[in-house]
Amino acid sequence: MEITLKLFANLRDYLPEGSDIHNAKLVIQEGETAYSVLERCRVPREMAHLVLLNGVYLQPEERERSVLKEGDTLAVWPAVAGG
Repeated sequence: MEITLKLFANLRDYLPEGSDIHNAKLVIQEGETAYSVLERCRVPREMAHLVLLNGVYLQPEERERSVLKEGDTLAVWPAVAGG
């Protein structure tokens, strides 16, 4: 099945080769979770600050158990500082 992975700011460096500026289409296996997809792309968990599944925030404990399905969009931002 296919999902869209969107990585923002410095996380874009973890997108697979040939991806758009901040997103990629990924083929995943049944039963994969937000964290399993991020691990496959080598995104360190501590850098995945804000994780949204189809626009809904996933609490850190939900990232381990929320199973992705066909057509889902997983969007991830690192912690950002500024002023």
